[in-house]
Amino acid sequence: MIPFATYGLYLAAALFCIGLVIILTKKNLIFILIGTELLLNATNLNLVVFSRTNPGLQGQMLALFIIVIAVAEASIALAILLNIFRKMKTSNLNELTKLGN
Repeated sequence: MIPFATYGLYLAAALFCIGLVIILTKKNLIFILIGTELLLNATNLNLVVFSRTNPGLQGQMLALFIIVIAVAEASIALAILLNIFRKMKTSNLNELTKLGN
């Protein structure tokens, strides 16, 4: 029988790969933010799975810290994206080569 930690690590690896594929293939800034959030969630899942083997709370506290950082990153990135969209009328990365025009 496979222990719980193995299932958690497989799920985290799958989330990480999905997030990486989204970041590498999509050209829309919203999808890139979604891929970044998946990468951070995969990291959090790894921390929680590894902290189950250790009775301390270091893994959970670090996961909570990463969640706070992800929320701050998402809010700042969405604010920047809204300002860019308001000025350029697009969120496609290929069309955003000249931000000053």
